[in-house]
Amino acid sequence: MKKHFTYLLLILAVFAACKGNKTKVSEDDLKKNLKGHTVLKAFSDTLLLDTFKVVLKGQKPADMIMNFSITAHDGAKIYQKDFKATELLKNYASTLDLKKQTKQLEFMQQELKLFLDEENFLEPAVTENENADANTPDKDFYNELKRSGLNGFKYRLSNETEVYIAWSTQKKQVSPYYSCCK
Repeated sequence: MKKHFTYLLLILAVFAACKGNKTKVSEDDLKKNLKGHTVLKAFSDTLLLDTFKVVLKGQKPADMIMNFSITAHDGAKIYQKDFKATELLKNYASTLDLKKQTKQLEFMQQELKLFLDEENFLEPAVTENENADANTPDKDFYNELKRSGLNGFKYRLSNETEVYIAWSTQKKQVSPYYSCCK
């Protein structure tokens, strides 16, 4: 009887060790998959392609920063925005279960994957039949985009807020042209 109990205890110990190891491997796999993404799209010019890049830096969600940049076709960096993982996680805490680090890593991986999704590229940024409203910070820039036909890009700041950006040929910089709720 004692032998059976010892074997049972040994089997349970091996099972527990294997199960605990899978969780660690899962977290390591998630960290390896937190690579950056790059997309080439016409943005500051209607014909030439700019480089959109998003990279996640850091090992733990508490230290992570998602870095978004746009580099023009001539090599000049025209936009740079950093998002702290803690801020992104905080913005979704009420709607998602993000208490465990594994869930946080999964969320950050999903955010990274969706950031440069095709639906976020707006061609053109503003169509002829669209009109500026209360969520338009600069009506002159909005009208410039209508005339130029340049493309736009949108990204989420939170579960409820999206920011739309585009290249201003007059100001020679990327600026927001719309910010609103989803």
